[in-house]
Amino acid sequence: MLSKKMVAALNEQIREELYSSYLYLSMSAHFSNIGLAGMANWMDVQQKEEKDHAMKFYNYLLSQGAEIKLLQLDEPPHTWKSPLEIFKAGLKHEQHITKCINNLVDIAEKEKDRATFNMLQWYIDEQVEEEENARTIIDKLNLIKADSNGLFMIDKELAARVYVPLIPAV
Repeated sequence: MLSKKMVAALNEQIREELYSSYLYLSMSAHFSNIGLAGMANWMDVQQKEEKDHAMKFYNYLLSQGAEIKLLQLDEPPHTWKSPLEIFKAGLKHEQHITKCINNLVDIAEKEKDRATFNMLQWYIDEQVEEEENARTIIDKLNLIKADSNGLFMIDKELAARVYVPLIPAV
């Protein structure tokens, strides 16, 4: 049985993951509005993955007989100055999520909650990948600076990203 502290923290993480989805959806809309369909696609795939992450926590709580409490989401930003600024904001957000996951691991360790600790290992690996993906794109955007041809090439590359749902989401 999960402790009240762990249930509250996992419900908060569902909110964090859903906000992540909301943030990336806003970024996708911004890219669509400025004609960068490939970057819009990349962010759209990202927002779908974030929903999967939330549902993985949701399903875990249900499997443990815990109460789900869906918390209010904040409004995400909706305009940015450049693609580089957006991806930097995405990296900063992923670093925040990494801290949140690490906090959950700390709680699980202190409470000797082996099941939750084990489930969280997937998220630790996922966050390494999330931060690396953002840094890779930032590095490319830094290389091209204001070169529109380079931006076009990166946009075309990011258009190839395909959403692959988590199966199962527990």
